[in-house]
Amino acid sequence: MIQSMTGFGKSSIDLSQKKINIQLRSLNSKRLDIYSRIPTVYREKELIFHKLISESLTRGKVDFTLSVEYTLGGRGSTINRATVQQYMEELKAIVSEETSEIELLKMAVRLPDAVTPAAAEIDEKEFEGIKKCLSEALKNLNEYRSDEGKALEEDFKIRIENLTDLLKQVEEVDPERIKVMRKRLETALADLKVEVDENRFEQELVFYIEKYDITEEITRLRNHLNYFTETLNLPESNGRKLGFITQEMGREINTIGSKSNDAAMQKLVVQMKDQLEKIKEQILNVL
Repeated sequence: MIQSMTGFGKSSIDLSQKKINIQLRSLNSKRLDIYSRIPTVYREKELIFHKLISESLTRGKVDFTLSVEYTLGGRGSTINRATVQQYMEELKAIVSEETSEIELLKMAVRLPDAVTPAAAEIDEKEFEGIKKCLSEALKNLNEYRSDEGKALEEDFKIRIENLTDLLKQVEEVDPERIKVMRKRLETALADLKVEVDENRFEQELVFYIEKYDITEEITRLRNHLNYFTETLNLPESNGRKLGFITQEMGREINTIGSKSNDAAMQKLVVQMKDQLEKIKEQILNVL
């Protein structure tokens, strides 16, 4: 079963006088890239957070956000006045002149290090709670990815079925294509009104037609279609392998098109390329 690299997961946990919120968003990427937005006080644990994420996710661009809400009676935060004032000065230079000081302040306090939590240390109990919260968010993210993967799988199956049907049509028009090519050459030779060695002509004709034979391409493309389906049905998600298979499918379809020399077959090849292109677009999202 395949998984999408696109996903979202979140989780919250209530601790003593505070609430921890964790959100994870993932998009497609060739490798695992983790981008964190966490309060300064938790920075010392960032490598541990990354390790937990990498143990659960193998590929994707992951945005990891950890935020804190202090409950009634909880210890508040300290506003870094110098930092906020500097942010406001810089914002004035890039925002509209009509923007009020209040709006600038709202924007400034959301920026990094504008506010520092009063707590300077994280006790072990709190950290264990945060790790549990992160594990829950990762679980939700993977469930989301699996659901997205099911939708992608259904779409792939439809596209492969369409390609298989188009390949059958190519096989059906192929014999007639050869007959037309043969007739065309015989007519062109007859128009020349010259005597030729029939045996030699037949040999050259066979050699010429062999250059346009697509039997091997049809066989290889059918094998690639079957291999794609087999890989799709494996227990693990393997987007890279599916990507390699689609590349091979593309080569065979292109070769069939270049050898076809027939309008009816060219139309079928164009439809095959369209179906394959839609598969390639979605393969980029497969884990």
